[in-house]
Amino acid sequence: MTVLLEPTVQSDLAAEIACVRALLEAYRDGVGAEVEEAPRDDDVDRLAVMFALSPFERQLLLLAAAVELDGEVAALVASLQGGEQRPTFGLALAALPDAHWDALAPSRPLRRHALVEPAAGPTLASRPLRIDERVLHAISGIDTEDQRLRGVVRRLNDAAVLAPSQRALAAELAQTAIAAASRVVLRIDGDDVDARLGVAQVLAAQLGRRVLVIRAAALPPPGPDLAELARLVDRETLLSYGVPVIEAEGGGEPAVAALLDELDAPLVALVGEWAGRATSRLSLQRNVPLPSPAEARELWRAAVDDDDAVEELSQHFRLSASAIDAVGRELGGTGDRDLRRLCRERARVPLDGLAERVDTLATWDDLVLPEGHKRLLHEIVLHVRHRTQVYERWGFAERTSRGLGVTALFAGESGTGKTLAAEVLARELDLDLYRIDLAATVSKYIGETEKNLRRVFDAAEASGAVLLFDEADALFGKRGEVKDGHDRYANLEVAYLLQRMESYRGLAILTTNLRANVDRAFLRRLRFVVQFPFPDAAHRAEIWRRTLPAQAPLDGIEVDALAKLNVSGGSIRSIALAAAFAAAEDESALTPAHVLHAARVEYAKAERALVDSETESLR
Repeated sequence: MTVLLEPTVQSDLAAEIACVRALLEAYRDGVGAEVEEAPRDDDVDRLAVMFALSPFERQLLLLAAAVELDGEVAALVASLQGGEQRPTFGLALAALPDAHWDALAPSRPLRRHALVEPAAGPTLASRPLRIDERVLHAISGIDTEDQRLRGVVRRLNDAAVLAPSQRALAAELAQTAIAAASRVVLRIDGDDVDARLGVAQVLAAQLGRRVLVIRAAALPPPGPDLAELARLVDRETLLSYGVPVIEAEGGGEPAVAALLDELDAPLVALVGEWAGRATSRLSLQRNVPLPSPAEARELWRAAVDDDDAVEELSQHFRLSASAIDAVGRELGGTGDRDLRRLCRERARVPLDGLAERVDTLATWDDLVLPEGHKRLLHEIVLHVRHRTQVYERWGFAERTSRGLGVTALFAGESGTGKTLAAEVLARELDLDLYRIDLAATVSKYIGETEKNLRRVFDAAEASGAVLLFDEADALFGKRGEVKDGHDRYANLEVAYLLQRMESYRGLAILTTNLRANVDRAFLRRLRFVVQFPFPDAAHRAEIWRRTLPAQAPLDGIEVDALAKLNVSGGSIRSIALAAAFAAAEDESALTPAHVLHAARVEYAKAERALVDSETESLR
């Protein structure tokens, strides 16, 4: 890897190599070395200070670099050693001043930090010395990366986007790290997943350093390979003025703990959730919260040119500073109409089978309800939409911290429009709708239901999504007399749910088929209770009218006749769809006979029988 130096570019390093060449020539000629002191190269000096090299070790490192950088030095060394171009330790001991035998001891810097490595040979003095390529680049003033660390360590170069409180946290951590008198590991976790690395980056910048991110998932198991990796990371930390930052997620806890013990770096940061064993380091932990509502408003003002949207966005979406910045930059090429969509996509969190995101296609026109019920649903929208104005700017939240969440109970028979209404509200608010799978949420094991509910609310908090606890009778039924520990825990589960609903930023909706099954004490803590009535004939006719598409071929279909079928809106949609498929199979228009056949199937599902008054106009 011989590289010829360009003295005009690296005059100090070239001058130092010229001194090394003069020492070798003096040794060859058998005369005392009288070499004028050359200007000292800054990069070589920095390495000497960083790795605590003695003057002889510094010269030995220069000798190993010189044969790679200067062809004349390589030829001179080869002539002194019978053709071997790389210098041996014996040549260095003989030709360089202030020599000492322990310079190549494993505990000394040259070997300990893998600055030079001796090749095979019968004795230590006869073994050729090879400078590490990463170190050679550093001596040459080239900022590069160690290829052996590729896939495990990366530099974090992009500027961090943080809220002011998060930058203040990073500054406080920097002062704490300076004041610590021992090896420290800073454990950084918290709700703002995006900001964890950013806090570490600003912390490093406060110390005049950069971040070296270590992927815990790529670490080898504890043993010689991990020890060698730690040695390379320590060297890279010194060469690049870095702070090792371990991304804990996805990595084996034993490997992370072993790495923390192996690293010599005085400061190491650990980001993410980690429950591993204690290490020999002093452990300091800090949580990084999401930006406060006030900070979010300022971040949104800087990101989007829409003052009217700022309040609504900061109210509904709990996004990190980097996510807000990303939305603003992406919005530049899409237009304002995509702003809410981009926010929803950034805030979505998978709920691992506990909830299902529902595509909200329904509109107010799809709801067939008495006008009073529609007004009540519109009022729910207003309470969600103006929460920030009422609670924060008008100060109502200062009076109490209870009851600030918007909660509603939708009660009524199956198919009366409860789920459809939830879809309409979510679409009107331009928020995601999640239907909670209570079969997966409620557990017979004590404490598991609370754990599952916590996962649901924590995940949904960032987006302020509409949560729909469909057919919630199993969890929200009447609380009975406490007879054993399971009854007591059932009551605690309900109490926990109420507490989370009341503090939730979004809208939480419960549905039940029988309002009488819900405890009155529970009802009093809900802000809205909407009773969905079974549709009368007029409403059923309207539902039929809106269910049958204008482009569907109809033959003899009269909605007033169809309205005599005493079924809910959900059943009407099922009957209409089944009748349409039957007509398609017959290659004919949709007729009353098709509807009658579909109605019989629907009634059989509900274990009901059609009566003559319902079917006489369909025959």
